[in-house]
Amino acid sequence: MIVGIHHVAIGVPDFQKGLAFYRDVLGFEVVQSGSFKGDNPEADAAIGLPGTSAEMAMLKTANAYIEMWQYSNPPPEDHRSRPCDYGYPHFALQVDGIQAEYERLRAAGMEFVGEPVDFGTTSAIYGKDPFGNVIEIYEIRDQETPQLPR
Repeated sequence: MIVGIHHVAIGVPDFQKGLAFYRDVLGFEVVQSGSFKGDNPEADAAIGLPGTSAEMAMLKTANAYIEMWQYSNPPPEDHRSRPCDYGYPHFALQVDGIQAEYERLRAAGMEFVGEPVDFGTTSAIYGKDPFGNVIEIYEIRDQETPQLPR
C-alpha cells in the first residue's frame, strides 16, 4: 500500500554549495547525512550502479523531504530538463506570502523566469537552484478548495 511521497532526490555537482542553498536559503533541516566510497555493495544493489561513491543529505521541511546527492563515481552526466520535458522536470515548494518569499529568494541569488503569476486562488513562479534544477514556488490562498500545482 502506498501511503504518500517521501522525498525527491536531487543530484548536485557541489555538495557544500547545495547544502548552503537548500539548508540555509530554503530553510530545510538536515536530518541525515553520509557518504560512501565504492565500498557499499548494498547501495550498489539498491541504486543499480557498480562501485558507487557519493555524499548525501536528507533534508526535511514541514511536509516533505529532499534527498541531495553528489556522486563522484560513476561520473555524473548532466541530464537536467526543461519544465516541458519527460521525467522529473521540477518540484514545487508551497509557500505563504509568495511575493515576499520570491523577493527573499531572488535576493539570495535564486534566478526566476519572471514575477509570480496570480491564478486567482493560487500564485506560482518557476526558478532554479544554483545548479539549474527547476523549483516552483507555489502559494495556495484558498485552503478550502484543493488546488493542483501549475
